[in-house]
Amino acid sequence: MRGSRLYFWRATFLVLFSIGCGWFALEPELSAANSDSTRSLVVLGDSLSAGYGVDISEAWPALIQAFLRGDGMPWKVINAGVSGDTTAAGVRRLDWLLRKPVDALILELGANDGLRGLPLEATRTNLQAVIDRTRTKWPKAQIILAGMRLPANMGAEYVSSFEAIFPALAASNRITLIPFLLEGVGGRPEFNQFDQIHPNAVGHRRVASHVWTFLKPVLLAP
Repeated sequence: MRGSRLYFWRATFLVLFSIGCGWFALEPELSAANSDSTRSLVVLGDSLSAGYGVDISEAWPALIQAFLRGDGMPWKVINAGVSGDTTAAGVRRLDWLLRKPVDALILELGANDGLRGLPLEATRTNLQAVIDRTRTKWPKAQIILAGMRLPANMGAEYVSSFEAIFPALAASNRITLIPFLLEGVGGRPEFNQFDQIHPNAVGHRRVASHVWTFLKPVLLAP
């Protein structure tokens, strides 16, 4: 009986730890991603990438992996999306992700900054830090920046200034911009969960198709 209880509490701890620090589970994928000729595509994001409210297999990064496989492209997607992450949180865990080779990075962070009304300069600085540190560690890595928009109730000036961060960063760093990650999904009840923030399974399929139109040319470029 004592052994059974000990096993139960150990198992419970491991489950809770994995929920709180889900990105640690990426280690096997990071190792496999760079074996042989396979190249690694890291998605550094928040709940929109982590697949909040849907099965992880239905989230858009998993669907991108299916597109890559279907086209015979030797890429492995590492989904480093963590629900609730801000740009500052992304910077804090970036070094861990950069320990293994990164051939391409989709940077999908900023929505939580905006929804919390965080200082815009901090958001811009953090996103730039991710770009700079990725390029320093892996100079040949292709970087794709996913733009975000905010609801109007955040205030017109804040909303417009927030949205302007993404195209400005893409232009100054000469990286590919997805103007709005949730194009055709945001604000559409039929493509979102009850919170009207996170895509449902159908919404994720639309997001994946949208991302793919920008991502595929980048990955195929010589």
